[in-house]
Amino acid sequence: MYFKGSVTIVTILLFLSILTAPLKAQVVAVPFLLNSPDARTGALGDAGVALSPDANSLSNNPSKLPFLEQAYGFSVSYNPWLKNLVSDINLGYLSAFYKLSDRNTIGASIRYFSLGEVPMIDINQQNIGLYSPNEFAIDATFARKYSDAFSLATSIRYIQSNIASGQFISGKEIKAGTALAVDIAAYYKQETYLLGKDAIFALGATISNIGTKLSYMKGTPTYFLPANIKIGTATTFFMEEHSQISFALDVNKLLVPGTIDFSNVAEDISVPAGIFGSLSDAPGGFKEEIKELNLGTGLEYFYKQQFALRGGFCYAHPQKGNKSYFTAGAGFKSDLWGLDIAYLMTNQDKSPLANSLRLTLLFHFNSN
Repeated sequence: MYFKGSVTIVTILLFLSILTAPLKAQVVAVPFLLNSPDARTGALGDAGVALSPDANSLSNNPSKLPFLEQAYGFSVSYNPWLKNLVSDINLGYLSAFYKLSDRNTIGASIRYFSLGEVPMIDINQQNIGLYSPNEFAIDATFARKYSDAFSLATSIRYIQSNIASGQFISGKEIKAGTALAVDIAAYYKQETYLLGKDAIFALGATISNIGTKLSYMKGTPTYFLPANIKIGTATTFFMEEHSQISFALDVNKLLVPGTIDFSNVAEDISVPAGIFGSLSDAPGGFKEEIKELNLGTGLEYFYKQQFALRGGFCYAHPQKGNKSYFTAGAGFKSDLWGLDIAYLMTNQDKSPLANSLRLTLLFHFNSN
């Protein structure tokens, strides 16, 4: 049986790639890995790599985990996605951590992206039912604190993409694409005194999705994973006995080769060459490379370490994604659990991400 609806699947893959990884004119596989499921980060313009740690740190910078005071915990996130286009695409995320000691922490997570239901039509134009494409990633993480101010983490990731498994194109069977990848993360924080206030200054960095290419059929192009570097800073000011304000700023750059030839997909470029070449392959030189940076910034106000209000802004250059939107959110945190909500505000005529919500539940526990 042939799957003429494969054009729909390929279109979905191409569309999602360009939408979620707009920094290069390059088709990448599994672009859902670039979407942060964390509602707290989402409310701050997707700036979270240097924020104070919580149970959801696995999603933005796992090297923060050893700085958690609690012994273990987990988080659950749910993101309805592109609801202005379709109603059944969503991203789910589950993560957990456990502190082996004061310095060493392990963690695991699973990220599941559902593309909803896609109608399939055979070569005779007959409807043969619905297919539910999906993608997921499973992570295992080890993080170690090397001092009271610095930590590192490494994550290993298994990725599977089922966009049309079991269907056929020109007699070739489409299979689930699989890949392995690693992340490297670092975190530094320092208590200080700024602008007449006690403060904590933090830096964070991650290099993510460094791994094998992914393919769906033998003899067809292989796709790069969305390798990405993120560097950020956050400063928290303790305003008075019961309140604090944090400012966060993240800068992202996609580490894949740029091309406008979608039929080629940079097939002859190796992963290391693609990563290092992505730093200098823009046709316009350094000025164009700067345009490929994606910025996120946010402001968080916490009262009594329980109630939070957040706002942020995310920006990509008009020629490199044309992404510009505000975010807002709120949070509640108790000794055992927390709830975060984020809302993306943008013009519906300009972005299918308009009016998107993110929800995160967090749980922290002590060993005694």
